[in-house]
Amino acid sequence: MAVFKLSEIRQSGNPCICADTRRGQLGYHGSVMGTERFKVISCNFKNEDYPDEAYLDNWPMLYILENGRKAYIGESSHAKTRMSQHATVEEKKIFDTVHFIYSKMFNQSVTFDYESKLIQYIAADQLFEVTNKNAGIADKQYYQKQEYDQDFVRLWRKLQKEKLVTHSLEEIENSDLFKYSPYKELNDNQRQAVDDILEVIENREAQIVVVNGMPGTGKTIVAVYLMKYLADDEQFQGKKIGFVVPQTSLRETMKSIFKTIYGLKPSQVLSPSDVVREKYDILIVDEAHRLHQYKNISYMGAFKKNCEKLGMTTEADELDWILKQSETAILFYDRDQVVGPSGIDYQRFRDKIQRAEKEQHRLCRYYELLTEMRVRGGNGYLDFVRKLLHGECTEPYHSDAYELGLYDDFSAFERDMYEKEKEYGLSRMVAGYAWEWKSKQDHKTKDIEIQGIQRMWNHCTQGWVNKPEAIDEVGCIHSIQGFDLNYAFVILGKDIGMEDGKIIFRRDQYFDQNGKRSADDEDLCEYIRHVYYVLLTRGIRGTYLYVCDDNLRAYISQYVERKP
Repeated sequence: MAVFKLSEIRQSGNPCICADTRRGQLGYHGSVMGTERFKVISCNFKNEDYPDEAYLDNWPMLYILENGRKAYIGESSHAKTRMSQHATVEEKKIFDTVHFIYSKMFNQSVTFDYESKLIQYIAADQLFEVTNKNAGIADKQYYQKQEYDQDFVRLWRKLQKEKLVTHSLEEIENSDLFKYSPYKELNDNQRQAVDDILEVIENREAQIVVVNGMPGTGKTIVAVYLMKYLADDEQFQGKKIGFVVPQTSLRETMKSIFKTIYGLKPSQVLSPSDVVREKYDILIVDEAHRLHQYKNISYMGAFKKNCEKLGMTTEADELDWILKQSETAILFYDRDQVVGPSGIDYQRFRDKIQRAEKEQHRLCRYYELLTEMRVRGGNGYLDFVRKLLHGECTEPYHSDAYELGLYDDFSAFERDMYEKEKEYGLSRMVAGYAWEWKSKQDHKTKDIEIQGIQRMWNHCTQGWVNKPEAIDEVGCIHSIQGFDLNYAFVILGKDIGMEDGKIIFRRDQYFDQNGKRSADDEDLCEYIRHVYYVLLTRGIRGTYLYVCDDNLRAYISQYVERKP
């Protein structure tokens, strides 16, 4: 195969080239597809030099415009005509190369679907900064979609060979950028919520929007999607828009993601305290149930000063700050994920919204995300977890799509976690806060000992899930809430147990001091139940349990398959 330098190709105007721009070279590519399912033809976009191929005039195609740094992904049934249109658009003039992707198996349903997939995966691959807007990306169903989903793997491998992408699909799917990407395909429920919310904002029909959703229904995905959409929409250019993330660990992850997304900036990711400094047209608040009140927090002095800046007393909370500092607030909330007295429980949350409606004459709209998207067991698994934690199970759990198992042997529990990590990645051991955190003071001290095996709590909370040390540690609720795992290995400590056929919670075995100080027994029971609800809904592919309380283990063993 003849090889040409990029400069030589541009001078000669050779219309048909196979790109290897990462190495600074371009090779000649013939027009015969042969036995390959996909054909990639790379051409000079600047000079509009294209080969005389019939499918470029009238066949569903995919294409990638790029300049070595930025890329735009599209589809068209009239590729040459589409290129002529792009050539007149100012924002497309930055590109010099186009890669046409052809297959005789393509139809328009496939190219629409593949276009969405390529935008998602190439954005998360990070070789290029993708300049596409995210409007119109949705989960599309069509005839033989399952077979075409399998073919997409072949296409991706072809693009890897052409040096147009770098990482494998498996590596990308395990990345935070892919999981929280604003280019995610939305299901029908998410799409409807997005369309309705945008209509409300654009027409100024309400000043407060509340989006309720259980774990895994895509609250963060929808929140980030909205942020990107608003950043791209001309109607909102010049508007001050912020993305509030209460948890420090997730906030830093979001900053790194916003840094890689075209049109978004890390400075748009805010803590609740950041909001106090200036007014915003729109504030999108992810995990609003993690906003704090003036109770059991480590920054009470700073909290008080923030309240004073806003002319408030410490009877106010961070939700009050959000409402005061924004013209429009979009709040993503889950009443079952409030895990301590400092959180904004449902009663307090509802009262604040109703007061804003009554006293400030702000209209509120409510939406609900219903379809579980994280856990492959779907809503059925979430229902089972809820019944399990209330002692209300009536039949064993079974699912061909989701793995759930119970261990008696902690060494086997640990061994299988390492095996899942090796095979799939993102397999972590997590636990209820049923052990003291001694290693905070002495990093050589092990916090947890079970059946002679010792482990430490997470050495940090910020970004713990992706730290190399995490596989050998145990994550607490504050390090894992808001994150996804492939497999969650959950230890149910002695803070939860069973007596006389009822689930019980033990205050003396719960060591999150901020989580139990000022909480009465009824509230504490709910907090601990919520902690385990969060832990048991982190695993995408499966969840495995080790239960410390004998009676609780015996109860769960009736409904969860025992592992050898």
